[in-house]
Amino acid sequence: LSPSFPILHTPMWHATLLIAGLLAPLAALPAVDTPKPKPNILFILTEDQGAHLGCLGTAGLQTPHMDALAKTGTLFRNAFVAYPVCSPSKASIYTGLHNHRSGILNNTVNYHITASKLTPAQRQNPLYLRNRIAADIPTLTERLRDLGYHQAVTHKLHVAPVEKFPYDEFLPNPDGQVMQRFLQRAAAKAKPWFLLYNIPNTHRPYPNSDKVKIRVQPSVVKLPAFLPDTPVVRQDWAEYLAGIEQADALVGQAMDTLRASGQLDRTIIVFLGDHGPTFQHGKMTPYDLGLRTPLIIAGPGIQAGRTDALASELDLMPTLLDLAGAEVPRGLHGISLRGVLEGRANPPRHDFIVAEISHRGNLPNDGMQERAIFDARWKLIYREKTDPPWRQVNADSKQWPTWGNRTYAETVRVKEQFPEAFRVLTGLDPQNLGGNVPALELYDLQSDPDELHDLASRPEHAAQRDRLYAALRQWVRDTADTAVNPPATAQR
Repeated sequence: LSPSFPILHTPMWHATLLIAGLLAPLAALPAVDTPKPKPNILFILTEDQGAHLGCLGTAGLQTPHMDALAKTGTLFRNAFVAYPVCSPSKASIYTGLHNHRSGILNNTVNYHITASKLTPAQRQNPLYLRNRIAADIPTLTERLRDLGYHQAVTHKLHVAPVEKFPYDEFLPNPDGQVMQRFLQRAAAKAKPWFLLYNIPNTHRPYPNSDKVKIRVQPSVVKLPAFLPDTPVVRQDWAEYLAGIEQADALVGQAMDTLRASGQLDRTIIVFLGDHGPTFQHGKMTPYDLGLRTPLIIAGPGIQAGRTDALASELDLMPTLLDLAGAEVPRGLHGISLRGVLEGRANPPRHDFIVAEISHRGNLPNDGMQERAIFDARWKLIYREKTDPPWRQVNADSKQWPTWGNRTYAETVRVKEQFPEAFRVLTGLDPQNLGGNVPALELYDLQSDPDELHDLASRPEHAAQRDRLYAALRQWVRDTADTAVNPPATAQR
């Protein structure tokens, strides 16, 4: 050291050199990774909305907010529910398991309150006791609670038992102010949040255009080929689309509220319809109108675009846990869609999607059994206990006074003019209309999207039928579906 710098020889400088010498090795150590913050999750669930969006080309329908969400995330063009009625569909989302395993096979009572507020009479309700998630099955709500999420659900719960769904808040019908206050409470707790944003406007009764003005014009809608093309049915379908437009406005409110909160860039957004609408071939049936729904997933790291990859609502629990950085439980019937969402090469994919319906509802399954298996083009429907043919028909699928269903009675009225539409309706309600319910059906949705031409007995399509039938039998074994026992060979 140069004597021209006397400060270098002071005791203070020697101490500084000593500290620097001690710190230098520490500086060379690798930085300790801090845990990545868990994403927020906004799950928008519309009731009874099939795959009808403006961006999907639905005639007469305008859904600017849903379409905008689809542009920012991944839109699945082959997304399906596992059971096409409300409570079982929600159970599939919450558990990632088919309903013959989870325990909910039909609609249960709706207690939209915390478990501590249930009355003794509510706890002893026979339907509540019978139709519920099995005790040994963890739900998405329980998993997210354990991960530290602050959680809320709007409008309805409609699954049981309430103890399996430990939401912090049970909120009223969705709107921007309800969501804003929830976000403020979650921020005060410094927790990531999960909000199941149930939107009821797509459920019957739809907006009654005899009493209120709707934007959708009946003259421009396109009816499925299995509905009679009459002014009454066109009005009913237009009212269904008007309900979707009301829901779209609520989606816009939710997205505006999320943006205003400054949390959009750290929030995963899921948009799903819980099953199809209440028309024949729709809700509580194994046909495309009942099973196919819109599915959009957006958020940080998720690619924008469309995919033809098969997706089931069973995939949502493993996908959300995966995106939240949590371990995905083994034994689920769904798969994580994260690889598809992030555009990875050769991500895990489904070869088939399977759905089920158990009529008469609760375990054990003593009613007609329906299973549908689909590979993105071909669909096989398999049934047992079809003699005599008896289906559970939800009230909103046929009643006008309470539920505003115009189509059921109109199809009966014009059955001579539209015999094929009436035939389809008799399959929905065979016990009252004398319909036939086949044990086996096969459809090519590429050439027959409305599923009017059953190919199961056609020799030229036997290979497709037998291929799907073999896959269904394997699924029955893999998922321990004891309610059905398909014989070794497909039988009509």
